[in-house]
Amino acid sequence: MWSKARSPGFVSKRSDLSPRTAPPRRGSAFWRLLFCRQHVLAVRGAIRMRHVEKHHTHRIGWLRAAVLGANDGIVSTSSLILGVAAAQATSSSILIAGVAGMVAGAMSMAAGEYVSVSSQSDTERADIERERRELASDPVNELKELSAIYVSRGLDRELARQVATELMAHDALGAHARDELGISETVTVQPVQAALSSAAAFSVGALLPLLVVMLVPVAALMWAVSGSSLLFLALLGALAANAGGAPVLASVVRVVFWGALAMALTAGVGALFGVMV
Repeated sequence: MWSKARSPGFVSKRSDLSPRTAPPRRGSAFWRLLFCRQHVLAVRGAIRMRHVEKHHTHRIGWLRAAVLGANDGIVSTSSLILGVAAAQATSSSILIAGVAGMVAGAMSMAAGEYVSVSSQSDTERADIERERRELASDPVNELKELSAIYVSRGLDRELARQVATELMAHDALGAHARDELGISETVTVQPVQAALSSAAAFSVGALLPLLVVMLVPVAALMWAVSGSSLLFLALLGALAANAGGAPVLASVVRVVFWGALAMALTAGVGALFGVMV
């Protein structure tokens, strides 16, 4: 006979199965597991909501020089090889002409890029120095000039003047160089970097058709060099577009078209005159 008075620690089997069973204590494993699950879900949601922007303008300096150098290396060397081969030259003569063209082209690209980019850097430094003097001699008109730039970009006059005042208080020369002259550290090209990138890229591009010359017999050389060079150009266009975030198809078509035209014209010259190019 069960007694109606039950001890404080007594729990019957019926009470264990009842839906009204009291929840576990807050310090139990259940609550710890629930907290961890909610924390993981919150972290996943924050990761999904995180806004990440990926820009490619910081690659402009070396990407331009590298693409130009590799494209020039492939086109000029393969065109030279095709011109010499069309003149019925021997395999050794074709190889010597190709190697000489690679060395000369790499040095020419490096020197040209260094001189060109140095001239650009000199012009930018001169403009910045001129702007520094104007800021020192006439800061009021420089403030008005910067405010007018922001007004032309869509700000109202009061807000434009406030923005210009704050930016000039922080870095007056940097604000004018960026917004008035269009000069910033992101798009500034280094002469040595551009020269080395161009020379290295030209050499890599020129080595590709030279490898074909060393592997393919003279009888099939023209078709092999032409086809492989067009393939190399297509790969170069795709890589350049991917590195710069541009459409791949347009880049490939552009590079292949002009490369094919250059090779066809050079081969035509060699076949027409029958002389060493």
